[in-house]
Amino acid sequence: MRHQGRIRKWLAAAAGAAALLSVLHGPAATATAAQAPPPAGNTLNLHQCVYAPTPGVDYMTMLVPSLDGRFTTGTNTSATADRSLSCGGGDGNYTPVLPWAALESLDLGSGRYLNLHQCVYYSDLQHDHLTVIVPGRGSEWSAGTHVSNTPDTQVSCGPGRGLYYLVPLLSSVKALDLTAGRYLNLQQCQYYSSRLTDHFTTFLPSGDGRFTTGTKVSATADSSYTCGAGDGNFTLVPLLSATKALSRT
Repeated sequence: MRHQGRIRKWLAAAAGAAALLSVLHGPAATATAAQAPPPAGNTLNLHQCVYAPTPGVDYMTMLVPSLDGRFTTGTNTSATADRSLSCGGGDGNYTPVLPWAALESLDLGSGRYLNLHQCVYYSDLQHDHLTVIVPGRGSEWSAGTHVSNTPDTQVSCGPGRGLYYLVPLLSSVKALDLTAGRYLNLQQCQYYSSRLTDHFTTFLPSGDGRFTTGTKVSATADSSYTCGAGDGNFTLVPLLSATKALSRT
């Protein structure tokens, strides 16, 4: 009888321990399973593709595939960061060139604001503009595009190098509030001067307000671009302009 009493006490203790383990481990496993994965489009992969004619000098920057489909880029939102730059082959007259072509992957969950920095450079000798949003291969052509919990108010650009120097009036920064909607509507406005044989690209309104674009965060996806008419010397090229609605989910 004494053995039976000891067995009952041992079984009771074991049952109590099992219940305690269930209390300790059960909710932790449930909480882990309940953790929501990050949004499928939480990484913004900006593919900056730069094209130029051969021979000649007339740099043309693309973040968004042109409306006519001749110039493509891999800019997208994804669950993961892209590992390699994706640019189209051009149209035969204009082909991809380095060193300004570059890829930047940004974690849109790391802050409230997507601070896009547009840096525009110019060469007096070449009569040529060059636009950079993504840092290139070297600090001379850097652009301060990043995600942060604070909005940037001053554009951050490298000084340029050689024949190309920074043009502050055409450069700008725009802090896009990522809580404003599901879509990053990235708009590309391509201008051209036939007198100078020079393409000029903007993704943000220029600092002097002469060239405007409709890049924004919104609850709806844009299906058409909004570009300014230019300044009289440079006129809009509709076939090379475009918009891309990048969804975060």
